[in-house]
Parts: sequence; C-alpha cells; structure tokens
Amino acid sequence: MKTTALTTADHSAAIAYLAAARKTHSQESVAKHLKVSPRHLRRWETGELPPPAHIAAELQRLLNFGPLPGNGDFKFIDLFAGIGGIRLAFEAIGGECVFTSEWDSYAQKTYTENFQGGHSLNGDITQIHEKDIPEHDVLLGGFPCQPFSIAGVSKKNALGRAHGFADATQGTLFFDVARIIAEQKPRAFLLENVKNLQSHDKGRTFDVILKTLRDELGYQVFCKVIDGAHFVPQHRERIIIVGFRDPVIFDWDMVTLPGKGQHTLGEILHKKTGEPELEWDGSKYYDHAKHKVLDKYTLTDKLWAYLQAYKKKHQEAGNGFGFGLVTPDSVTRTLSARYYKDGSEILVSQGSKKNPRRLTPRECARLMGFPDSMRIPVSDTRAYKQFGNSVVVPVMSAVARAMQPLILESIRQEQQPIPRAA
Repeated sequence: MKTTALTTADHSAAIAYLAAARKTHSQESVAKHLKVSPRHLRRWETGELPPPAHIAAELQRLLNFGPLPGNGDFKFIDLFAGIGGIRLAFEAIGGECVFTSEWDSYAQKTYTENFQGGHSLNGDITQIHEKDIPEHDVLLGGFPCQPFSIAGVSKKNALGRAHGFADATQGTLFFDVARIIAEQKPRAFLLENVKNLQSHDKGRTFDVILKTLRDELGYQVFCKVIDGAHFVPQHRERIIIVGFRDPVIFDWDMVTLPGKGQHTLGEILHKKTGEPELEWDGSKYYDHAKHKVLDKYTLTDKLWAYLQAYKKKHQEAGNGFGFGLVTPDSVTRTLSARYYKDGSEILVSQGSKKNPRRLTPRECARLMGFPDSMRIPVSDTRAYKQFGNSVVVPVMSAVARAMQPLILESIRQEQQPIPRAA
C-alpha cells in the first residue's frame, strides 16, 4: 500500500517521538526498529522528507506503546481483549490501559507484540478475583455470548424470592463483567457483542444483561447496533452497550457515523506499485519483485470447483448459501473467524482466467480498520481467526470519542474541592 504523508499535526508528533526516542536510543537502533536506513531517518528528523503515516505508531511502540504509566487522562481495563482493537480506540483518546485479560495464547502473542510495557497480560478472567483488579475509570470488553440459565430466575420470581445478578448470570462470562463492575464501580463501560445477542433465547438473554446493568448495578445503559460499513468496506453489524455510573446526557447522535458505501475493497487491497508496503511483513503476503499477492492465497482448482458446485446446489434448492465473489469496487460480507477454512465469504476476483483468492492477513487487518503499524506475528490460520473475532477499530473510535467528554467531566467533578461551610 502506498504510504501517505502525515498531516502537519501528525508530522510534529512524529518528530517529537523521534526526539524522545533519540534520548534513550541511538540513531542506528531507531532506524533498525523502523526498518529504514540511518540516512533516511536523518531526512525525517531534518524535515527534508515527511515520514509515512505509520511511523508515529511505530515510535510509540518503541517508547512503550500508549501513554506512559500515570500519564493518561483516564484509566481503563481491557477484558476479553483479543488483539486489542478496543484498546487502540481508547488509547487514541488519551486513556491508559492498566489491566488486560485474554485467555487465548495466540491472541496474547499478537497483543503483546503490539502493546509492549506498562503491565503484564493476564489470562482467564474467571480465575482473577475482582478485588485484585486495579482501580479504573472505564471497563472495556467484547465478552463472548453464552447461554444464560433463565429457568432458575423464573422459578425464583414465581416463588417471590429475591435474587441478584449472580443468580441470573453465574456460569456465563458476562457474570465476570458484572462482578467487576459491582466491586470496582467504574465511571463508564463499553461492551461489544454480536447483533444476535438481542434475539438470543427469544430476547431473554439480553433482558437479563440489561436488568443486571441497570437495575442491579445502577448504570445508565445505552445500546445500538452499528455496521462497520460506515468506516470500512465490510458489512459487520455489532451491538455496542455503553453505560455510565453517574447521570449523563448521552445520545447516539453524538457518535459520528459517515454514510455507508464510501469505502470500497480497493482501499485495503495490496497495490501493484512495486513499492514495499510494510517492510516488517517482508514477503509474507506479497511478492514485491513480481508485483502480486503470493500464489498460496489463490484457491486451488479443487477447492474452487467445490465452492462453485456447493453454491449451485443451494441455489437450485432456493437457498442463498455460497461464496461471496468481490472486486475492488465491492463492500464485503462479514469476515468470520472461520475464514481460514476456505475464505468463501470474501473471495477476491482475479479475472475470468484465474481462480479467485483469499484476502491476505494484512488485508484482513485493514478490513477491520487496524493501522498498518499492527504487527502480525502468528500464522495465517491464527491471524484469520483473530481478525475474524475482532472489532472494527474505527467503530470503537467513534464511540470512544463520544464517551470521552463525559468520562473526563466525571473525573473533573470528583476532583473539584468541596466548598467550606461559611
């Protein structure tokens, strides 16, 4: 992908990061980290050349990615963190991550590669006591949806017995979110899940969640399904649940959503410019000498024949199952965690004389709105799963920007001195 120059403000930030890095690192070591020559680095420092768009983030990583401990405008925790998509959004508005939990070891590898320093990464949240989690202003989590035991709650209601969220949600991962909120009482939270959470078990699952957050824990709660197609060339509808501890004036109109269809697949595909896109990717995905995506991403004749036959079979039966063939002008279907199996939901056309291909992991990262500074240290199979399970980063960023002034105002109000009595 051809690099784009930073804006004036971003250029100043990159220069500032360069100056900070040079206080503790030699010119050679900084250049090595950025995978450029020392001469090229000097040209950025002197202003002879503008640095490419990913340099600021790369320098942040060298300096321990994100705000230095204690320097954030507010503190947040990252639960069910995956590869850090929600964290990226809240660091961008000045937040400091003080606790992370992610159980999958491969996701941990990607996360730690991209978010270095600050604190250790914790594993299974079910094994961590809520009192051991550091104080924080905001709780973030894309919690997995699990079946809720509604029968026990209904029985207690019929008998007139009181019960709390522990009875309603015990055995689900949402219980861990609830017990942490109950203990730590953060100013705000953001939870993300699949759109179908609302209809799961005829709506009863979602009802338990809302009653827990509102009635049991006392938060103002706001919910909205947002399609990633507002920001990226992918239809991906996810429900966002936002909550505030103190009374606030919040409305979803505060979240700026550009019109859909403004972004098409061509924006995120590897470009045949002959210019290396990301030197830390090397030749993992793209043959820069031949100016083409590696052949391994093109479907074999056997797999392509199978997918065509499968689609024809279901079309004849009146079903809509089948592959999704896309071009640079397309907006894709939802990228799923099973993409590694056959890539059928998003197959990039390569013309009538060549089988279509899968997206590369780098293209999947872009499709989810991750910056090119995002490093992908795992196998293709793991990378596909990780991006398919992740969030659309710009969606999270839009919601974070709407929440930011309310979070900061809550902190300001608490820090105001109590006036003395006359």
